[in-house]
Amino acid sequence: MKIAILHGPNLDRLGKREPEIYGTATLKDLEKLIRAEAKSLGFATVFFQSAHEGALVDRIHALTDRGIDAFIVNFGAYSHTSIALHDALKASGLPAVEVHISDIRKREKFRHKSMTAGACVAMISGKGFPGYGEALQLLAKI
Repeated sequence: MKIAILHGPNLDRLGKREPEIYGTATLKDLEKLIRAEAKSLGFATVFFQSAHEGALVDRIHALTDRGIDAFIVNFGAYSHTSIALHDALKASGLPAVEVHISDIRKREKFRHKSMTAGACVAMISGKGFPGYGEALQLLAKI
């Protein structure tokens, strides 16, 4: 199984951005952790990060056409606003799990609702980096 992990705006700032919320580990650290967990499950992984909504939509379409099996997504702030990303995930016809490092329900009110979660089989929020391992475990059961 080949899993695509897509990260949205500001995820490239992990380790620097609000360490009291997101910790001090970097996106590279997160990718290393995901790669190791995925390998233990027999999954291959591809990673993509962009601050541009259209680039994320384009990547979903391209990966779908190239035969990816599932997605793990953390669209950052776009999770709360993007019907386009929701629709791209739905159009893929593939299982996706949305992950948020922080607990969106304990943050500002505008973060409480995810527009993109409805296109996913599950949403994991507030479990830090281990939430990505949980997402991989969920996909392993599908």
